[in-house]
Amino acid sequence: MVANRILESLATGAPDFTDAETVSTIVDGPRQLLALAHQEAQGVYALRPLTPLSETSLITNSPEDLSLGAELRAELATADRIDLLCAFVKWYGIRVLEDSLRAAKERGVPIRVITTTYIGATDRHALDRLVRDFGATVKVNYEIRSTRLHAKAWLFRRNTGFDTAYVGSSNLSKAALLDGLEWNVRLSSIATPAVLDKFEATFDAYWNDSAFETYDPEHHGERLDRALAQAGGSTSTADLKINLSGLEVHPFPYQRDMLERLQVEREIRGRNRNLLVAATGTGKTVMAALDYRNLSKKLGSGRPKLLFVAHRKEILKQSLRTYQEVLDDASFGELLHGGEDPRDWNHVFASVQSLNIQRLEQLAPDHFDIIVIDEFHHATAATYRRVIDHFTPKELLGLTATPERMDGLNVQDEFFGGRIAAEMRLWEALENELLSPFHYFGIPDGTDLTNLVWQKGTYADQELGNLYTGNHARARIVVKQIRDKISQPGAMRALGFCVTKAHAHFMADFFRQAGLQATALDSDSPAAVRAQALSDLRNGKIQVIFSVDLFNEGLDIPDVDTLLLLRPTNSATVFLQQLGRGLRRTDTKPVLTVLDFIGQHRAEFRFEEQFRALTNLSRNRLVDHLEHDFPLLPSGCQIILEGKAKDLVLDNIRTQLSANVKTLVSEVKAYDTQQLADYLRESRREIKELYKSDNSWTTVLRRAGFINGTAPDGEAALLKRVHAFLHVDDPERANAYLRLLADDVLPYEALAPTDQAYARMLFFNLWDNAGGFTSFQQGLESLRDHHAVRNELRQVLSYVIEQADHFPISLSGSHSHIPLKVHSSYNRSEILTALGVARFGGQMPRSFAQGVQWVDDIQTDALLVTLEKNEKDFSPTVRYKDYALSPTLFHWESQNSTAANSPTGMRYQHHAQGGSHVLLFMRRYKNTDIGKSQPWMLLGPATYEAHTGSKPMAITWRLEHELPADVWSYAAINAS
Repeated sequence: MVANRILESLATGAPDFTDAETVSTIVDGPRQLLALAHQEAQGVYALRPLTPLSETSLITNSPEDLSLGAELRAELATADRIDLLCAFVKWYGIRVLEDSLRAAKERGVPIRVITTTYIGATDRHALDRLVRDFGATVKVNYEIRSTRLHAKAWLFRRNTGFDTAYVGSSNLSKAALLDGLEWNVRLSSIATPAVLDKFEATFDAYWNDSAFETYDPEHHGERLDRALAQAGGSTSTADLKINLSGLEVHPFPYQRDMLERLQVEREIRGRNRNLLVAATGTGKTVMAALDYRNLSKKLGSGRPKLLFVAHRKEILKQSLRTYQEVLDDASFGELLHGGEDPRDWNHVFASVQSLNIQRLEQLAPDHFDIIVIDEFHHATAATYRRVIDHFTPKELLGLTATPERMDGLNVQDEFFGGRIAAEMRLWEALENELLSPFHYFGIPDGTDLTNLVWQKGTYADQELGNLYTGNHARARIVVKQIRDKISQPGAMRALGFCVTKAHAHFMADFFRQAGLQATALDSDSPAAVRAQALSDLRNGKIQVIFSVDLFNEGLDIPDVDTLLLLRPTNSATVFLQQLGRGLRRTDTKPVLTVLDFIGQHRAEFRFEEQFRALTNLSRNRLVDHLEHDFPLLPSGCQIILEGKAKDLVLDNIRTQLSANVKTLVSEVKAYDTQQLADYLRESRREIKELYKSDNSWTTVLRRAGFINGTAPDGEAALLKRVHAFLHVDDPERANAYLRLLADDVLPYEALAPTDQAYARMLFFNLWDNAGGFTSFQQGLESLRDHHAVRNELRQVLSYVIEQADHFPISLSGSHSHIPLKVHSSYNRSEILTALGVARFGGQMPRSFAQGVQWVDDIQTDALLVTLEKNEKDFSPTVRYKDYALSPTLFHWESQNSTAANSPTGMRYQHHAQGGSHVLLFMRRYKNTDIGKSQPWMLLGPATYEAHTGSKPMAITWRLEHELPADVWSYAAINAS
């Protein structure tokens, strides 16, 4: 344009220069080519969307706005991959897009659809058509108890990198796409790349979640019809055939977690009497049946003799059926109840009443290999105790939801040495929607407890009770909070937990005067009075029962929707027992309201235990989340600390975090012990607390006067490395280290090859830069004079191995000689030494900083993954690089320099054919709570599955061993 003006000026301004008509002009331009209108099908052109591919926008379906349906048709026409996530799919929604969907199929574009049976709204024939006519792969969540998926979103991937997505309120229906006032945000990989990454990662996590099942009209049509009818309310649960096969064959992650911990107790610690604790409705019997199946496989000599004991015929019949389905054997088991007698006496499901003295005398004590006792909290009753005392099985398993007894004691203390082998973790149950969500309110009550007597880790009950009993100001706060927090106080069903009997009766009197119907129960209350009170609470005649130490099953009323915590709880166990009384899920209870009344506490009181039980957060991260008002709780849950309560709790936890050597020395003197395990049990401190700021147990003992004499040269440096053994969690390594730390250890050259390997790991764990030594023997020999260091290491190893809860699996094949166990944790020194990288004259562990290591000697790539690369927990972008897609699939992003066609990239893709291997290590955070490097868990051998991109490559690895359930829960993008 400018050139043309110049030429025109020359022509008109200088007539003697040339004739204006002879001046040539330049063609107008440049112009931008926006699209090639290629016709893909009748009426379908590959036109780009009206919203540029690099921009974002809000589409509202208003008359003057773009139509979502029209934009989606344009997106479909240019996409190379299509993902759709929606709660329901309707026939007319399919019809709006059918030509574009058909054209996509003809181009070979893969289409993935995730949907649900939510309120029965999906049209089955719409799903059938997606699969049959448009080649889509469809997955359905059949869950009707709760709405596991309510999202609506499209993702369009393009090989050009110009990806787009639509997220909003629109399901696949006519109203959503055409004329409904729906709001949807259009996103792009150019403007919002982090959001697109999160979309893809989360979609893939759903896609690989076993809760979403592939739909085939030929095989699953009738099942979908039944599920839609039930979800829509036209068919009752009772009319449907119950099918547990999926549950038994594929236990939920929380069930796998508990079964693994049970396996650890038996096979690692040699304990054959175990208690399994899980909330009602979480499948305790299913877990017992799966456990029996696992034991049968291990024994390998047919099915061991089984006795299953319960107190009601209905439970026995249901349990027998569960075992039959787990074992896929309809003839398994016989009933012993009333008039029914077993014929073979091999697998007996018996009522406790039928196992009378005469019957027991006919059975040898060792007749049954395995005995399972349901509702084990009844075990102290004479009928149950008779059975337990008579038999001597190889394995005894107790099942219960409530291990607490009427007298305040626990059945684990009497029958299992104080141990619970496997207990469902609260956050797992909440994330799996097995329990009611809770709203916890921490409310300041103005009381001052700082001058009360502190003894044996708690306040004196009588003194505490005197402070609360007759405290009308505090009682008024409680009543006021109920009126503020409860929508209909007259309809609530509440339990109030008090300190003493007098406190409970005072609160009941005060509530009655305030117009709320209440009563008090304690251990002196006659059985008839208790029964009547519970009946009145269920029927709504009273609103509150105030109790003292009554945590037994009798107070386990499903409809309880409010808890009043009227006494400080310094024990996570007691806190969870109280909380559990209201967490039973019911159709009429949307949420459990918890009102916790908080005063000014002594420094010894520890809030952290109950909040860590609620959140599964480590101590330092608990403070971060508390400061941000707990932004990452399970769906539907809230923790709100009001007013001064937040400052009280934060100050208390920070005080515990900042415990210094002086504090620890004072505690050790008070407990008068040199045994690490005894001190940790009495003080309820974590072992990590001892090793903050390069502290150690020996340092504390020396300052407390328990170790006399001068410390030998080099002790201080060695004590700074003791923290590097806190993660040891497999018995073979722990025992090898213990042997190497003994007084009579053999010289390095005389050790067996396996012990030599562990000796090298121990050496570099103590001296990650070789410590100036020239041989392993020289370093190990130097430990002889360090009696205190060796004693501390032995105590640490003996303690931490008792805390391990994952079952270690040996490597096999060409890796069988490597002293690493799958699902065990290792630090940098141990990994590099075990793989043969760390060596004298070569690589030192201290200088290793990269996340990948090629080990030529064993033709293995070691990949070291840190999930949360940014120590700030709330970063929106770093989480979607490395994560678990499923218990057996892991998404990993290579180094930025790794191209798909580079030698390294090709080795990753073709390692199986080329004879090389991949070992995947993972840790959640870079550092621990005490500022030390967090160890990595060996996830095991992995094989290449697929990849996208280059520089970096996004590779999906298939793991040889399933992730442990608790690891899967934090390694996955979404909570399963």
